Amino acid sequence: MGRSLPVPMMKILIYKIYVCIMDRSFKVIGIGEILWDLLPEGKQLGGAPTNFAYHAHQLGLISSIISGVGKDDLGEEILQIIDQEHIISFIDTIDRPTGTVSVQLDKNGVPEYIIHEDVAWDFISPSEAAFTFASQSQAICFGSLAQRSETSYYSIQEILDVVPSNALKVFDINMRQNFYNEQVISHSLEKANVLKINDEEIMIFSDMFGISGDEFEIMHQIRSKYDLKVLALTKGADGSWLISEGEDSFLETPKVTVADTVGAGDSFTAALVAGLLRGKSLHETHKSAVDISAFVCTQKGATPILPDHLL
Repeated sequence: MGRSLPVPMMKILIYKIYVCIMDRSFKVIGIGEILWDLLPEGKQLGGAPTNFAYHAHQLGLISSIISGVGKDDLGEEILQIIDQEHIISFIDTIDRPTGTVSVQLDKNGVPEYIIHEDVAWDFISPSEAAFTFASQSQAICFGSLAQRSETSYYSIQEILDVVPSNALKVFDINMRQNFYNEQVISHSLEKANVLKINDEEIMIFSDMFGISGDEFEIMHQIRSKYDLKVLALTKGADGSWLISEGEDSFLETPKVTVADTVGAGDSFTAALVAGLLRGKSLHETHKSAVDISAFVCTQKGATPILPDHLL
């Protein structure tokens, strides 16, 4: 607070101000979990909707977070960070602990999570201001994890109901531990028009809903069944797909030195939304998402500062 920004940061800030002016109508929301990832080298701000909102902000969108933190030091620290990043906050202070996730990395930097329960983001209760912002938004990103509790499930579903019908409603399915079920997934897909899913999740999904065929056939069946504008399938080192009604895009994953993969998928989602909102082609949008997520993999933690050439 009060310190001068280094020149690279000042350049990024100027760019963000410029793009926000140009894209002043592009309001986006990340709703769901906000938490601390307890990594081996220390804690990092995380939660898929939070990471999405952070990267969407870096990409010049007017970004907001709807969530909850505890009345504790961890919660206060989160609120300070969100304020410093100038992300619009609809984060309630709740009489529960701030969310934490214990993270262990395997030899390839791929995380394994232990997600702690009965925490603040299990009790999201959006304010009237949050509903107003949602009614004016052009995109929202949500997942299944924050819908593990009844309170947050109903809150997320109610927020989705006020987001304009022509907005992007991105269901980043995010199947973690046992915190998902057929009802939550079905109801979420009824309201979504974009699905992001990874290669492990799509197999669980196809078994759960009785969809058969090879990976490509399953993708197209899901997109068609739920009338999705776009289905995004990420496959880690094996590449990724973007599938729309009239176009398919596959790209290899760039070869990079991986620090960890925490948050890479969320940066992919943010770039996907930014590209779609700006009317870029599916392939151009896909290329940006792949390049940004690959860069995030080279950095520790979910929310590194993106370099100028990726903005």
